[in-house]
Amino acid sequence: MHEVKDRTTELTSQYAAQVTGDLERNTKEQDRIGGEIQALQEQLAALQHDHTVLVNLQQALGGASPAAEVATATVSSVPHQSVASSKPGRPKKTAATNAKSTASKKTAPKQTAPKQSAAKVSSPKAPKPAAEPTLVEVIRGYLKQQSEPRSAAEISDALTQAHPDRTVKTTVVRTTLEGLVAKNHAHRNKQGTSVFYTAPATQQPAAG
Repeated sequence: MHEVKDRTTELTSQYAAQVTGDLERNTKEQDRIGGEIQALQEQLAALQHDHTVLVNLQQALGGASPAAEVATATVSSVPHQSVASSKPGRPKKTAATNAKSTASKKTAPKQTAPKQSAAKVSSPKAPKPAAEPTLVEVIRGYLKQQSEPRSAAEISDALTQAHPDRTVKTTVVRTTLEGLVAKNHAHRNKQGTSVFYTAPATQQPAAG
């Protein structure tokens, strides 16, 4: 009886250890997949931001030419009307023709206003092409400039100092770095309990 109990307790302990190991592996796998999902969501948000900027630029560049054409068409139609009114050489209606000419002179300055408004509208569109780089591009550029591995916290602090106008969180930086690692755009080095990131190996000789 004692031997049966000993075997039963031994099997129970083995199963318990196996279940514990499976749980740890499951938890680690969930953390890894969750980090990749967050990184992909960050990249998707960056692409959507770039898409909206490009759409606005396309609309701005495409909408400037029709306004200019309309303005030139309205202005060019005025001289033809004045010429047509001056063609009849009847001396009895000189007062009427003079009135028309003075009216056309008064309306001419009013029609030059669309040119100025078009110029004023098109001038603020100049600074739009200077779009800010995405967080992925900023992190990749920072890693290329570093000769030693950097942790997510160090990278977050450096980006916060370099870009004070942007909110850079360590968790977002870590998920973005994991996304770069998944695409072979960065390497991960684990030293003890800390994780450090570097640029791809093909770019390290250039830095040294």
